[in-house]
Amino acid sequence: MLVELRIVGLGVIGDAVLEPGPGLTVVTGETGAGKTLVVSGLGLVAGARAEARVVRQGADRAVVEARFVDVPDAVALSVDEAGGVLDDRELLVVRQVAANGRSRSLLGGASVPAAVGADIGARLVTIHGQAEQQRLAAPERQREVLDRSAGPELAAELAAYRADYAARQLARTELVRLKEQARERAREQDLLAFGLQEIAAVAPEPDEDVALAAEAGRLQAVDDLRLFAHHAAVALSGDEDSGGDVPSALSLVAEARKALESAADADSQAAELASQAREVTALVGDLAATTASYLADLDADPVRLEWVASRRSQLQGLTRKYGETVAEVLDWAISSADRLTELQASDDRIEALTAEVANLTKRVTASAERITTMRVAAASELSAAVRHELVALALPHSRLEFAVTPLPEPGPYGADAVSLLFSANPGAQPGPLAKVASGGELSRVRLALEVVLADAGGGETFVFDEVDAGIGGAVALEVGSRLARLARLTQVIVVTHLAQVAAYGDRHFVVLKSDDGTVTTSGLRAVDGDERLRELARMMGGHDDTEASRAHADDLLARATKDRTSR
Repeated sequence: MLVELRIVGLGVIGDAVLEPGPGLTVVTGETGAGKTLVVSGLGLVAGARAEARVVRQGADRAVVEARFVDVPDAVALSVDEAGGVLDDRELLVVRQVAANGRSRSLLGGASVPAAVGADIGARLVTIHGQAEQQRLAAPERQREVLDRSAGPELAAELAAYRADYAARQLARTELVRLKEQARERAREQDLLAFGLQEIAAVAPEPDEDVALAAEAGRLQAVDDLRLFAHHAAVALSGDEDSGGDVPSALSLVAEARKALESAADADSQAAELASQAREVTALVGDLAATTASYLADLDADPVRLEWVASRRSQLQGLTRKYGETVAEVLDWAISSADRLTELQASDDRIEALTAEVANLTKRVTASAERITTMRVAAASELSAAVRHELVALALPHSRLEFAVTPLPEPGPYGADAVSLLFSANPGAQPGPLAKVASGGELSRVRLALEVVLADAGGGETFVFDEVDAGIGGAVALEVGSRLARLARLTQVIVVTHLAQVAAYGDRHFVVLKSDDGTVTTSGLRAVDGDERLRELARMMGGHDDTEASRAHADDLLARATKDRTSR
């Protein structure tokens, strides 16, 4: 519940405080005094768009502060998630609009994005003005009103329907995408399968291309290798054909070893040299033997060379297509096998999605039928209840119908199109509310709907502006009576120019305008007793200081008080 609204620098309002209580709070004042700015301030709290033109001339910003108590748990949780702080379920909502048009929202002392502030503010305050009446003319708003009247059973069914509908939409989107890409996937599968078969037929081994290149080089140079190896062997161990005339490395090292061993017999310091000579002799002997073995194995093998050339040609056929080396070809094969598995799984996914869409379609269709049944029943009950209220609001011959007609295809909110049809005169065929209802009739339909749909304990503040447009006399009394009845269930604030409506208020505030010749300033003042009588007398078009006008106002107030207490 709103307990305090402070407005600073908004339009003609310099600094004003409204302290509405539970029940019905009315705001009145002379034309041009700034009554609607109270609604504008509450609209900013509820997330209305902030514009620089609302800032009072000469002020650097406009500020609206709204203090709420007994904040609903769901709202308190949202405030906590936004970083705001509540003091014993009391919340301060602040909206600031700078002269340059920039806006700032604060919840419980925390600065929050405008969207967050608007969401929470809209759950605390509902504005019923010209904009809401225009919204009521929209088919989606009419559906929302009808669904609200059907209660929690339809809400639960609609939530389940929307979940299934959204799931079906996602499955359909993916299914369409997969089907559209089926031809492309088939081509890719064929290419991958061909490549993998080609690689499997050659069956390359890791780094086989490197090993074969080395082997081919050796086979192609075998004559040169034999010549080099022969020279090395002769240098190491000598040449039998030379008759021993050409010294070899092995014979020279052996001769050096003998000399050092002889020296070691005479001088112990030469023992280390003799030992090293023996090691060198052994190493040279091993090298000579290995070289001789290498030379013996260097036989020309044209068959092997031809096979190596053929194998390398096969491998090069793969490296031209799938990688620069055999290692890269094998990597391509691994990744392509994974991709082929993925593509084949897409075909399985199409089958699964087709079954899923069919199942969800059955569920959506069945749920939509249940929703339609509940809407048709709710439409009949709501139309009858609202017509009863409209009779009391001086529309005795009016007809109000919620037409529930099938859509070509189920949508996000079911398979129904909901239209609110209205006629004010007997014999007239009901037509779309937005086209056939006047402003006054539309405001009374809006009020009748709120009275019928009012929920006790909702924790919401209803603000009505222009609810009395186009009416007067006895109708105005009925409007005031309905507002008072609604205020028994939730807090109601109404801005009015009719005394018949204002008389029903539990609290009455007057917007007062002052003018110093250069600047016009408006403020708010609570009135009671004689002050309230004078204001009601003024609103009825009389003089507030005459006995007759005061008596008329007193009679009106007494009648409204009696009506409130007797209901």
